[in-house]
Amino acid sequence: MADKKLSDIKLSVLDLVPIRTGKSIHDSFQHSLELARHVEELGYTRYWLAEHHNMPGIASSATVVLIGYIASGTSTLRVGSGGIMLPNHAPLVVAEQFGTLESLYPGRIDLGLGRAPGTDQVTAYALRRDLQGNVEDFPNNVAELRQYLSKENSTAKVRAIPGEGLDIPVWILGSSTFGAQLAGLMGLPYAFASHFAPAALHAALKVYRDSFQPSDQLQEPYAMACVNVVAADTDAEANHLATSLYQSFLNVIQGKALPMQPPVESMKDRWSLQEEYAVKQMLRYSFVGSKKSVEEELKAFVDETQVDELMISIGIFDPEKRQYSYTLLSELIDLKAAKV
Repeated sequence: MADKKLSDIKLSVLDLVPIRTGKSIHDSFQHSLELARHVEELGYTRYWLAEHHNMPGIASSATVVLIGYIASGTSTLRVGSGGIMLPNHAPLVVAEQFGTLESLYPGRIDLGLGRAPGTDQVTAYALRRDLQGNVEDFPNNVAELRQYLSKENSTAKVRAIPGEGLDIPVWILGSSTFGAQLAGLMGLPYAFASHFAPAALHAALKVYRDSFQPSDQLQEPYAMACVNVVAADTDAEANHLATSLYQSFLNVIQGKALPMQPPVESMKDRWSLQEEYAVKQMLRYSFVGSKKSVEEELKAFVDETQVDELMISIGIFDPEKRQYSYTLLSELIDLKAAKV
């Protein structure tokens, strides 16, 4: 098989639905819909929303509701979860919810599944009321969920209506080799969270490809990596805009619960050397600069990883500049050809 190049790659969007300082959550939802319509027009493949809880800077806690909102306001874009944190939900409920979405928006819904809680342990308890489970539960829960979505479940005592028999692509999400192996053994597409947990990317991709077994859903491995991008007309402007992303990750490290902050002239007085190192380690796969600079870095990333698709998270404070950043990216690839 020939090596993949950036021009061969599909581009998609991960939206954390940021809550910006001085703006309402209603504004966040409207800006997300505007962005979804914008990237649909540009030819992006899919638009995923992430499940997070108890985070004052992120408004995507009711992920399924937002998927419906975005799908209803678009027409061709695939919309899905990046992901549904399965430990927080009963597999039957997830099957019914996504069965409903797929019935409303046929052929456009993706179901990405993760095994983390998407929050802190105290909030995880509030969501689940039970923390007795372990990592072994996740494969069993994925299998149970897929069973509810299968045609073969029609004779079972417990059925997902709607959901049963629908062709809803299931993805496994991960930031370690655990999910990679599970995705491979189940013959499912795999998405790696390199936008915040870069350390195990290469090991996970190798485990996924080595362990892959063909399934009814997928005949060959299909890997997607999520990365951060901040693209602007110049390197200097992009570096300025990226300070909002740096502040968001610094707040996590410092334990501060804050909405997304506007860009600042310099980060020097805002973080210590240790904090700067920690943030930049988490953001190792963040490509910041002009269109040319970002193109060179993304080419190198694709050459290095041979992923089939890139999911792009853009942590820019200004919604119009965020849209423009996605526009610049779209100019690197003939996206409408890549979607075919």
